[in-house]
Amino acid sequence: QVQLVESGGGLVQAGGSLRLSCAASGAFFSISAMNWYRQVPGKQRELVATINNSGGSTNYADSVQGRFTISRDNAKNTVYLQMNSLKPEDTAVYYCNAKFRLLKDYEYWGQGTQVTVSS
Repeated sequence: QVQLVESGGGLVQAGGSLRLSCAASGAFFSISAMNWYRQVPGKQRELVATINNSGGSTNYADSVQGRFTISRDNAKNTVYLQMNSLKPEDTAVYYCNAKFRLLKDYEYWGQGTQVTVSS
């Protein structure tokens, strides 16, 4: 059974920082592209950051470029999202996502962690 468990969300003032973690179970982690999404009620889920299986390639949404950093530790089966200079508009539920291909495409989601940035 593949599981993704996020942690690290919470309440922070504007300008502050948070670090989200996503711990993955299963042997798939090292072959997965890992992604962080976020969602605000009433809006579509938004891709925030992505990292390839080796960690050598990352991409960010324009809205977080220069403020957020995605990284991974394949030895710990964990992906991180370091969020700096947080803004109230970063308030959302953040979800960890794993995608990999093994004869067919697989995709898994975590349960989400709430990030609230106060002004």
